[in-house]
Amino acid sequence: MTTQSADREPRAASEPSDAQPITPAGTTSPVRKHRRRLPFVIRRNSRSHVGLIGVGVVVGLAMVLWGGGFGQFNQGQLTRVMIYAIAIAGLNIATGYTGLVSVGHSAFFGLGAYTTGILVVRHGWSPEATIPVAFVVCFVVGLVVGLPALRIRGLYLAMVTLAFGVAFPEVIARFSDLTGGAQGLTIRRAMLRPPSWSGFSLSEKGQWLYWLCVVVLILVLIVVHNVVRSRYGLAMMAARDNEIAASASGVNLAVVKTSAFGLSGALTGVGGSLFAMYLGSLVANDSFTLLNAIALLTGLVIGGEATRFGPIIGAIAVVYIPYYTSDLGQGQAAAVLFGAALIIIVFIAPEGLTGAFFRVFRRVLTVIPVLRKPQPPAD
Repeated sequence: MTTQSADREPRAASEPSDAQPITPAGTTSPVRKHRRRLPFVIRRNSRSHVGLIGVGVVVGLAMVLWGGGFGQFNQGQLTRVMIYAIAIAGLNIATGYTGLVSVGHSAFFGLGAYTTGILVVRHGWSPEATIPVAFVVCFVVGLVVGLPALRIRGLYLAMVTLAFGVAFPEVIARFSDLTGGAQGLTIRRAMLRPPSWSGFSLSEKGQWLYWLCVVVLILVLIVVHNVVRSRYGLAMMAARDNEIAASASGVNLAVVKTSAFGLSGALTGVGGSLFAMYLGSLVANDSFTLLNAIALLTGLVIGGEATRFGPIIGAIAVVYIPYYTSDLGQGQAAAVLFGAALIIIVFIAPEGLTGAFFRVFRRVLTVIPVLRKPQPPAD
C-alpha cells in the first residue's frame, strides 16, 4: 500500500482550505502565503492567453520595423533569412508534417527562381507578378514528383527526390536558349524596379524587397497554420505517424501525399522566386545544387520539424552560422566550424531549437484547451 507525501494528503471535509495551526493562547498564527508552483496554467482563448499573443505580435512587429531601418548589407541578410524561411516552411509541409523525406527541394527552389527570371527577362513581366505563376508551376511539378510517394517511402523516396535535385542543373543547361544554360540568366537591375504604387525608387530596391518578403512570409505562415489546423492537416500527420491506421480511419493516402508534396514544392518555389529578385543572377550550378538542398534540410532540423516557427529559426542558422564561422576560418576551416556548430546544436536540442524553447517554456507556463460542457439532450 503506497503512502502519499505530506503536501498531497487529502484534507478532512470539515477542515477549511486555508486552516492554520492554533497556538496555546487560542490565537491563530499569522497567515502564510503559499508560493505558487510552476508551471502557471492558463486556458486557451482566455484573457491572459490573448494578451500573451498580443505581446508576441507587438514584439514581432517591433523587430520587423527595427530591421527595416538597417543598412543595405544587414537588411539584405535579413531578406535572405526570410527567403530561406519561406523555402524551409514549404519543405516542412512534406517532411515535417507528412513524413515525406525530400532531399531535392533545391530543384523547386531553382524552378521558382527560373520561372521568375524567364518571365522577367524574356517576356517583360514585373517581378512581383511572377510569384503566383511560380507557385502554380511548382505546385504542378510537385504533384508529379510526389507520385512515387504513393508506392515508396523512407530512404527510397529520399533517393528519388535526390535524383530530381541532382538532375535539375542538367535540365537547365539543356534548355540554354531559354534559361541561359551554364552561362546563367541575368536579370538587369532596371527590370527589378519596384512598382510605382509601392513608393520606392530603383535605388531603394533592397528596402522594397525586404518589405515584400515580410508580407509573403506572413502569408506563408498563415497558410501553413491554417492547413495544419484543418482536417487535411490532421490527415497529413496521421499519414506520417501510421499509414495503416490512417487508411483504416478513412484517410485517402494518395490524395494527402501528392497534394502535400505539391503544396510543399509550391511554397519552396515562392521562396525561389523571391531569391531570383534578390540575387539578380541565376546560375543553376552555383545556387541550386545539392548543397542548397542540404542547407534547407539542415535549417529544418535545426529549427524543428513540424513546428510553426522552426523555419524562421532554421533560416537564421543557415544564413548567419556560415557568416560568422567564415570570420574564424577560411575555406575548409569555415566548413568544419559550420559542421561543428550544427553538431553541437543538434546534440543540445535534438527536437530543434523551437522544440527546446517550448519544452523549457512549458515548465513556466502551460496553455490548456477549454473543455466544452456537454449540451443537454433536446426534448
